[in-house]
Amino acid sequence: MNEVATVTDGSPTGPVAIRPLTAGEATARLGELAAVLVDAVVHGASVNFLAGLTAQEAAAFWRSQLPGISDGSRVLFVAEEGGRIVGTVILTYAHQPNAPHRAEIGKMLVLARHRRRGIGRSLLSAAEEAARTARRTLLLLDTQTGSAGEALYRACGWQAFGVVPDHALATDGVPAATTFFYKKL
Repeated sequence: MNEVATVTDGSPTGPVAIRPLTAGEATARLGELAAVLVDAVVHGASVNFLAGLTAQEAAAFWRSQLPGISDGSRVLFVAEEGGRIVGTVILTYAHQPNAPHRAEIGKMLVLARHRRRGIGRSLLSAAEEAARTARRTLLLLDTQTGSAGEALYRACGWQAFGVVPDHALATDGVPAATTFFYKKL
């Protein structure tokens, strides 16, 4: 896969390219991927980690994603500005025999200083288009209730189908509600 999209928002550093990374590229760029994840947690994103996440722990998470990227069961899209990774999203294809039509969205992250420029929307759009190409017709995701992610997903046409109170700990360790979404493609 080549570049999927370019976001031109008038940024002084130039356009943002959205594209999938191969497992080899992801391996070579574990430090950048880890920095995006750490930044998200530092800024309060509820993405499975608590405050104090280290770069080594974040790199270990990304390393654990490599087999799926390698075997095609997962696609990692990145947003790059000036050759640096500023955002990510993972599309994971369901592996169950009764779910060949389904996939999940995860690790939808944009560096705090790059938010509110359409990068998240472009990453999400790239993942949705890849799912369509792979003949996936139902996407699922979850996010902390009341988060910026929730607002983005609603604005992009995702349908909330439930809220679970105290589903996950926020980065500060306090239980928080999670909203579950789906999108039919």
